[in-house]
Amino acid sequence: MIPVAKPYLGEEEVRAVEKVIRSGIIAQGPVVAQLEKDFAEYIGVKHAIMLNSGTAALHASLAVAGIKEGDEVITTPNSFIATANTILMVGAKPVFADISKEDFILNLENVKEKITDKTKAIVVVDLYGQMANYDELEPFCKENNLVLITDSCQAIAAEQKGKKAGSFGDMGTFSFYATKNICCGEGGFLTTNNDDYANKVKLFRQHGRRDMVGYDYASLGYNYRSTDINAAILNEQLKKIDFITDKRISNANFLTEHLSKISGIKTPTTNPGNKHCFHQYTIVVEDEFKLTRDELVKHLKENGVGCAVYYPMPLHLATTYKNLGYNVGDFPITEDMCKRVISLPVHPHLTDEDLQLIVKTIEEI
Repeated sequence: MIPVAKPYLGEEEVRAVEKVIRSGIIAQGPVVAQLEKDFAEYIGVKHAIMLNSGTAALHASLAVAGIKEGDEVITTPNSFIATANTILMVGAKPVFADISKEDFILNLENVKEKITDKTKAIVVVDLYGQMANYDELEPFCKENNLVLITDSCQAIAAEQKGKKAGSFGDMGTFSFYATKNICCGEGGFLTTNNDDYANKVKLFRQHGRRDMVGYDYASLGYNYRSTDINAAILNEQLKKIDFITDKRISNANFLTEHLSKISGIKTPTTNPGNKHCFHQYTIVVEDEFKLTRDELVKHLKENGVGCAVYYPMPLHLATTYKNLGYNVGDFPITEDMCKRVISLPVHPHLTDEDLQLIVKTIEEI
């Protein structure tokens, strides 16, 4: 079976972890500190703060922005649940807006319909590695005095007009879970050019503690620190990111070249000015294709091609959000896409034979 995801790890990561273990400093320490400097330089921002997950980064971003009970935050129902759950975690209300059919990204025109006097922020998701349109989003948020947080957890190395994901808006967030383009098992980053936000996040990730010598606590915080072990792995991954990204783009181009010729299969697009990093290569199974989406998933797996559906249920229909009053039909594009999308393998371990098998398995239908 060709796996739908596979981390690109080697002996470099093993040696880096061994070095940390032998140093005796395995919690947050000098390796985390150095990686934060390197990551900030890579993204092109003043500050990069390492946390233990992308979820922690999202929670921290909302908390330090002052989002609280009674506030509303607009986001997409087409994402992993952490995007919306972290809004609940600060006591605010998630308000969903629909997506664009072409790129799966939050539709700004639908966002405009959701604005109220309680709206304090927008969390936009750079889904699958495709970046949102920040030429429109950034000025809109400034005009309406809204905090703009980017969930770039799937978009490491993606770019828009030469600027990297995570350098837009007020804060950017990243995940380095095991299936991400670069990974360290569990890990996250928050990026920002705002000094105040950066200082508050550093407190937030360690119980609000001012320093590691005294026991004074400036504010409520959480145990969201990462470790030098995670940082050692991610440091080696960061060195490989250009190769990993280029290979994913190359694999995606091969798949698109062949699959775009098949009636009923819609291949991913890359918006003008964007560099898509293809965390997922996601196709849409349209009505004229000979199988339904679920039938195609079954066919692929029976023929040795791993695949996955991200995401089979829109967030507004999840049990967690029933009390918000949303119903089937509220976000028709999201709901339709949840019935049609399949993500195919695109990771750098794929061989030419693997790519040909993926194409052949769909072509033969």
